[in-house]
Amino acid sequence: MQDRFIKCIAQLPKPLSDALIPLLNADFAGHIDAQQLGMLTAKSQLEESELLLALLPIAAALAKPPISEFHVGAIAKGKSGDIYMGANLELSGEALFHSVHAEQSAISHAWLSGETQILDVVVNFSPCGHCRQFMNEMVEGQKVLIHLPEQKAQPLAHYLPYAFGPSDLNITEPLLSKQQHELSLDSSDPMIIEALDHASLSYAPYSNSYAAVVLETKDGSTYCGRYAENAAFNPSMLPMQMALSTMTRHNREFTEINRAVLIESAKGKISLVGATMDALHAVAAVELEHIVIDPA
Repeated sequence: MQDRFIKCIAQLPKPLSDALIPLLNADFAGHIDAQQLGMLTAKSQLEESELLLALLPIAAALAKPPISEFHVGAIAKGKSGDIYMGANLELSGEALFHSVHAEQSAISHAWLSGETQILDVVVNFSPCGHCRQFMNEMVEGQKVLIHLPEQKAQPLAHYLPYAFGPSDLNITEPLLSKQQHELSLDSSDPMIIEALDHASLSYAPYSNSYAAVVLETKDGSTYCGRYAENAAFNPSMLPMQMALSTMTRHNREFTEINRAVLIESAKGKISLVGATMDALHAVAAVELEHIVIDPA
C-alpha cells in the first residue's frame, strides 16, 4: 500500500479497509472499475452511496495543497459504472488561478479515461461556485447528482439554479461528449504524437484553441492534459494543470519532469503558452516545447 494512504485507511470501516488495501498498490491512481466497486460494496456491506462517501478520505489523500493545507477529495462516477478520484492541487508560491479543484480533478480523470458522461459527483465539502459552473459544462450537467456527507443527494440544478451554460452560447456538444478535431503534424516523436492525439480531443468551443500538454518523467512515463473550456471562461481547466493533476494522482513528484510539450492550434483566438510556461517553471527547471499547428 502507498504511504499516502496509511493514515486515511484507518478512518474506514474494517471490512472496507480490508477489501480496499489490495487495490492501493504502487500503481493505484484513483481509478476503481465497476467490477472492483461491486466487490467493495459486497465485502463492506454498504450501499453504494454510503461506500462512495466512505471512500472520500482515500480521494482526499491524493491532494497536494501547500498553500491552503486544506485537503479536498472528490469522486466522479461515470456512465460506465467506474469511479474516478480527484483532489485539489495548488502550486506553491504561485497565483491561485493555477489551482485545480477536487471536482475538476475527478472529472478530468474520468474524461481522460474515456468517459462520456458523469452521473454522480461525491465530495467531502460543498462544491464552490467555480466547481458548480465547471460541472454545468458537462453532458446533462444539471442532472449530475451531488453527494455530500450527511446530506440528501441533490442534482446540480439544486446547487446552481438559473444556470448559464453551453446551450446559452449555442453549443450542442458539451464537455465529455465525443469530439474529434482534425489536427495533423508530421512527426515520429511518440510524445508529440500523444500530445497531438489529446489536442484533437480537447474541448474549446469558445476560442477554438484546441490544445494539450504532455509531461515526461525521467523514467520515460508520460502524463497528459487537455484543454477544457467553460461557458463562463474562468472555470476553464488548462491542459498543464490537468497534466500536473494527473501526475499527482500517480504519486509522482514534479521534480521528476524532464520534458514538457504544449501543442495548440494556430486557428485559436487565444494562446495558452504564457500560462503553461508559468505553471511549468513553478514546479520544474525544464523549458517548454511549444508547437503551433494548423488544422488539417
